[in-house]
Amino acid sequence: MSKIQDALRRIQSESKPRRHGAKNGNGNGDELAQTTRLGQLQHELDDTGVRVIPDDGGLVVVDREILRREGYLAPKDQERDLADQYRLIKRPLLDNASGRGDFQADDANLIMVTSALPGDGKTFTGINLALSMALEKDTSVLLVDADVAKPHVSELFDVPDQPGLIDLLTDETIDTSRFVMRTDVPGLSLLPAGSADEHATELLASRRMEIVIEELSRKYPDRIVIFDSPPLLVTSEARVLAASVGQIAMVVRAGVTQQEAVLEALDSLDQTKAINLILNESSASILADGFSAYGGYGVHAYGR
Repeated sequence: MSKIQDALRRIQSESKPRRHGAKNGNGNGDELAQTTRLGQLQHELDDTGVRVIPDDGGLVVVDREILRREGYLAPKDQERDLADQYRLIKRPLLDNASGRGDFQADDANLIMVTSALPGDGKTFTGINLALSMALEKDTSVLLVDADVAKPHVSELFDVPDQPGLIDLLTDETIDTSRFVMRTDVPGLSLLPAGSADEHATELLASRRMEIVIEELSRKYPDRIVIFDSPPLLVTSEARVLAASVGQIAMVVRAGVTQQEAVLEALDSLDQTKAINLILNESSASILADGFSAYGGYGVHAYGR
């Protein structure tokens, strides 16, 4: 763990960086910008940024400008920089998923994006990682809102009342692909969190969850499934979900997330899995001293 501790001490010693259009702490630093170019569609949108078009089989249409205004996409002057950062971040994850990387596992195409505590930028990271991966020619992406207690992805994509993951877990007769929604972003689909349930932890730990994940991940041979997870130190759902995936990307907010919280969260994970740290809101000075994406331990500054 010495590399992790050394890296985190570097983060702790830096002053808090300037934020750019962040919402609830989900912004990124100067070196980050948008990962994708969304297609221009001629659909009328409401002021939430996304709406379901019933006449087109439940197509979810994304409005880039509103998402950017809400802090989930980078400002236009940072688009190119963020695209480059996520190209570096996603490549080892994709290599592992395809069997070409250092980590070999049948479930490496299942990636959980989480954090130690709320406000570190996990939802921003999960969305941008999904958008970046969807640009790959030979990859399709399913973004799953697995933060069932606080379904920010479902709310952001304006589908908070649509059935989703929890409904698949409570009703074993439902086809697992029934609630998967297409988006106007080529290669990207969405599974909302679904209905609220006080037994969410038990549902996520059930045999039915194993079946749902297996069917969702194997339906298409090129599919990457990204789970937006609750923070590890806040709910029991996150630790249960971590047992069902092959790769874990934990977001650390530079200058804010305490070292003790990061180490406690890491200790709660199965160390045989591919575990990576994504440094969010980092300043250029943190990365200047020989740190690069997947160098040492973690993503974007450290990697394993």
